[in-house]
Amino acid sequence: MLVELTMRQTTSGAPAASPIDGIRIMALLPDGWRKDLRQANGEIVIRVDTADESTSAQIAAMVTEVLTDPAISHWELRTCHALPPGAA
Repeated sequence: MLVELTMRQTTSGAPAASPIDGIRIMALLPDGWRKDLRQANGEIVIRVDTADESTSAQIAAMVTEVLTDPAISHWELRTCHALPPGAA
């Protein structure tokens, strides 16, 4: 399944969003997923292709679990939007 994940910071006092946090989040997602960092200014947007029949709810649950890591726990999943196959 191809989805677009959008994450936002949970605290207003957190440092500005940077590609480093996006890269950290991608590194903690499952190895078998193809990941593409789309945006890292204000919000982090990552496209993920699981290459299986995972549902959006299952992917959202996995991402929510990943975001409990102390290094990135100041982020929360805002949306997990399914995209049509082959979306650019």
